[in-house]
Amino acid sequence: MEAVYTVAAEIEHDAESVVERRQNLRRFVLATNDCALSPDEILANYKGQGAVERGFRFLKDPSFRVAEIYPKKPSRIQALAIIMVLCRFVYAMIEFRLRRELQTTGETVTGQTKKQTQNPTLKWMFFRFRGVRELRLRADEAVAVIVTNMTPELWKILRLLGTEYEKYYG
Repeated sequence: MEAVYTVAAEIEHDAESVVERRQNLRRFVLATNDCALSPDEILANYKGQGAVERGFRFLKDPSFRVAEIYPKKPSRIQALAIIMVLCRFVYAMIEFRLRRELQTTGETVTGQTKKQTQNPTLKWMFFRFRGVRELRLRADEAVAVIVTNMTPELWKILRLLGTEYEKYYG
C-alpha cells in the first residue's frame, strides 16, 4: 500500500505581476511599409479594416447577382472590379449623406427592426422603395406619369437626400 501525503502550502498572489503578464499576452504585431505612420495611426487603420470588409459584403449578396458573371480576360475582370468599386463608392456616399442629414435634422426613419433610427443601411432603404412604380399613361400625344406606392416616409427620405432625388420621383 502506498502512503498518501498531504502538503499544505500558502500561495501568494502578486497582482502587479498578473497585470504585467496579461498585458504581454495581448500584444500582436502590425507591419507596414509606410514609415510615415505612427503606431496609433497603424492601429487605427487596422481597426478600420472591418468597415471596408463589411462594405464589400454586398458582393456576396445574391441580389447583386455577381455570381452570374464569368469574365475570363484580365481586362474584363479589371473592368468589373472598377465598376464594383465605383458602385460601392456611390452606395457609401448616399448612405453617408442620408445618415448625416438624419443626424443634422434630428429626424429618424424606420429601420429593419421596425424601430426609428438615424443610421439606416442603404440596402434597407432600397428595400423600402421596392414597391414604388412609375406608370406612364399615353393619350394621343400627351403622356401622364404617375408614381405609385410612395409613403410619407419615402418622401421624407428623398427630401433628406436632396432635391435631385425628389425630382426623379416628382
